[in-house]
Parts: sequence; C-alpha cells; structure tokens
Amino acid sequence: MIKTKEYSRELSLVAAIIIMVIVFSIIEPVYLSGSNLLDIMDQSVINGLLALGITYAIVTGGIDLSVGSIFAIVIVVVGDLLVSGLNPVLAIVFGVAIGFVLGLFNGLLITKLKLQPFIATLGTMSAYRGIAYVITGGWPVLDIPENFRAIFNSDIFGAFPVSILVLLAFGAIGHIILKYTKLGTYIYAIGGNEEATLLSGVNVNRSKMLAYAISGAGAALAGMVLLARLGSGEPAAGQTYELNAIAAAAIGGASLAGGRGNMIGTLLGAILLSTLKVGLVVVGVDSFWQYIATGAIIVVAAYFEVIQGKLKGLKVVKTKTKAIEVGK
Repeated sequence: MIKTKEYSRELSLVAAIIIMVIVFSIIEPVYLSGSNLLDIMDQSVINGLLALGITYAIVTGGIDLSVGSIFAIVIVVVGDLLVSGLNPVLAIVFGVAIGFVLGLFNGLLITKLKLQPFIATLGTMSAYRGIAYVITGGWPVLDIPENFRAIFNSDIFGAFPVSILVLLAFGAIGHIILKYTKLGTYIYAIGGNEEATLLSGVNVNRSKMLAYAISGAGAALAGMVLLARLGSGEPAAGQTYELNAIAAAAIGGASLAGGRGNMIGTLLGAILLSTLKVGLVVVGVDSFWQYIATGAIIVVAAYFEVIQGKLKGLKVVKTKTKAIEVGK
C-alpha cells in the first residue's frame, strides 16, 4: 500500500504531469498519441540519468556542477575506444567506470581537501571540459559503430526504446540504494546533520565520495545514450546540462539544503520538464519560451518547499503548545 503522506510530493507531480498532458492535448490532440507520449519519456532519458545521479550529491547537502563535463569526457573517450575497435559492451563498462572515478575525485576534493562542493565541482567542471577538448583537439569523434548505437537506440516490443529501460533501471537501483541500504541511510543522515552523523561513528568521507561517484556514473550513462543517438562525440556536449539536472531534482523534492530527496521524485521531475518542453514544441510555441517556463517551474517548486517548511513549523508549534497545555 502506498503511503500518501510519504509520497505526497510525488503524487502532486503526477497530478501536475496529467494536467499538463490534458491541457496540451486540448490545444493539440496529437499530443495525446502513444508515439508522442513515448517521445516525452525518451526525451527525458538524458536529463533523467543526470538528475538521478546528481540527487545523491544534493541529498548529502552538496552539489555537482561537473556532471555536464563528465558527460563530455565519457562521450569522447568512449567514442575514441569504439572507433579503435573496442567491444561495445566493454566500452560501456569502461565509460561508466570513467564517470565513477571522475565523480570519486570530486568527492575526494570535498572530503580530503575540505573544499565546498560548489567550489570543488565548479573547478572540475572547467578542468574536465578542458580534458575533453585536449583528448580530441577540439574535433568531434565521428563514425561511431552501429553495433554500439543499436544497444541504446533499439526498441523492444516493437516500439519501446531501450534507453527508457536504462533510465528506469538506473532509477530502480538508485531507489534501492537510497531507501534500503546503509549507504543510503548514511547519505540522508549526512544531509540532515553531518556533525551528528560523524559523531555516531559513520565514515562520512567514504559515504560522500560514493555519492559523488554515483553522480558521475549517471552522467556517464547519459553521455553514452547521447553518443549512440548522434553517432558522434562532441567535446562541447553537455554544456549547461547540469542546470537542467539540478532543476529536475529540485522539482522532484530534493532539498538543496540536504537530507531530503528520492529517485521517484527526481524521475518525475525530469518527466515533467520533458512534458512541458515537448508540449511547447507541439503547440508551436517559440523554443525561447521554454527557458522562461522552466525557470518559472523551478521557482514555483522552490517556493513549494518554503510553504512545506512553514507548515511543518506550524505543526511543531501546535504540537508543543498542546503538550504544554496538557502538562498544566
């Protein structure tokens, strides 16, 4: 049985997505077609993978601005390996490993050098992007083999894209880690009160490093999906993608102060953004308005967090007041 209080934010997001679909369908009936709804899901894959990964960093009370640059490094390195003849499956494994290690390095800077997550990942955002350009000399990697592209671009059951399954699988694994493992418990605890978590004997540094490593792995998967779609690897790919990922996580209920967020909410946040962007395209709205609409949704989502905080504060005050009255 679903606990409605526990998933109230997620249920409100589902309602918002449904309302958005109904509105766009009234304006343009083709929006409700099965192919278009699948396209919405497919369009949310790259941002969804980035957002699911970055949620780990956000829940710890940090941020990861380097995911777009990790995205680019994985694209060009895996692209070069594939063109050189490496087995596609091995290339995928190697790509995820690269993302994991780069994310781990972010965590190392934050935990060992005691840098603020914003500063640490702002630095690696620039450094990693530079590495992507150095690897390729500024040129794109071309002629990606079809056997690799088919892994992410193929359909199952006739029309269901494999890339959506990759997104759902990554989200499911992430949900299990956050909700049912010690690592997930430690990540939430660090975001809630890092000092108390440290005093309780938890290896805070290791948990933080793993959180950033998983963020890097999500960026790697997203990069390989784009590499398969385009058939070429651009060192400039992924610029500003971190902003959309943070937006999806925030809309999904991840608190930038740490301690709160989950995979279901983040996934729904990514789908909501995709629903909006595809809807604006289908009804013929200028693409420039997408930025305004996305920004407005982020502000509304952030204000929703403020309202929730105030309501919880009022409940606490009322509870304490009643307890005092009973004591009298």
